Formats: sequence, structure tokens, C-alpha cells
Amino acid sequence: MTFEEFSGQDNTAATGDRMQSAGTALEELLVSAKKQDCLTVGVYESAQVMNVDPDSVAFCVLATDEEYECDIALQIHFTLIQAFCFDNDINIVRVNDIERLADIVGCDQDEEPKDVHCILVTSPNADSWKDSALERLSLFCEESRNVYEWVPAITLPER
Repeated sequence: MTFEEFSGQDNTAATGDRMQSAGTALEELLVSAKKQDCLTVGVYESAQVMNVDPDSVAFCVLATDEEYECDIALQIHFTLIQAFCFDNDINIVRVNDIERLADIVGCDQDEEPKDVHCILVTSPNADSWKDSALERLSLFCEESRNVYEWVPAITLPER
């Protein structure tokens, strides 16, 4: 076994652990942000927040699944949101399980289902949002950028 093969195996296991940990952290962050009323859900709503107050955005989640992969309008929105996040140093991840994400951020039974293709975690001011899950996700995003994965994909834990 060569060094590259050996280190590649360790890398694969470490990557799986990192993704699982990131998925758990994302779920924790979304649940916590929802309780604090710091979530913006929906592509249009997120674009409005980014336009009006980009400094309030702490984290961005883009979600899609096989049904929406060919939706050109959605892909254009994603490209614009990603560019905005990069320009404003906002960490961003992708999730490929819209149903699971909708379960986490959920809506009341009275409300119609929300568009969960884009979710922003916001904070009214920089000091008010000190969340360990956000810190872990920021570290995950930084590590991903170090290996040229600009918008890392996260798998949410099963329930």
C-alpha cells in the first residue's frame, strides 16, 4: 500500500465523519434559529433580506433534489445567491434533501408549505448570535474551501 492510498483511505473516513458532523450541526443550527425567529425561508424572501440587510445574514443553505435539478430559473437564482454570499463572506452549503429540510424548518398546519430552496440564518446584530453549531459549520465551510469545494454538500441525519 502506498502512502497516497493509505492517506486517501483516512481522508475518505474523515470526510464522511465531517459530513455527518456537519449535517448534525446544520440541523441543530436550523432548530435553534427557528426558535429564535432568525430564519428566512424562500428564494424570494432570502433575496429581499440579502438586498436590504446583508450584514444580518450569518449562514445560507441552498436545497434541491432530483425533481428540481433541471429547473433553470432555480439554478440561476442559486448562482446569483452564491455570488452574493461569496462577495459578502457568507458561508453557504447545499443540501440534497428538501423534504427533510422542510421537516426541520417546518411550518404550521394552517400555513401553506414553504419554499425551502433557500434558507438564511440571520441575526439582528453580530453579538447576539453565538451558536456552537454555527461555529462548527463555519469551520466545516472553511475546511471545504481549503480543498477548493466552494459550496460543500451536507447530508442531514435521518430521523
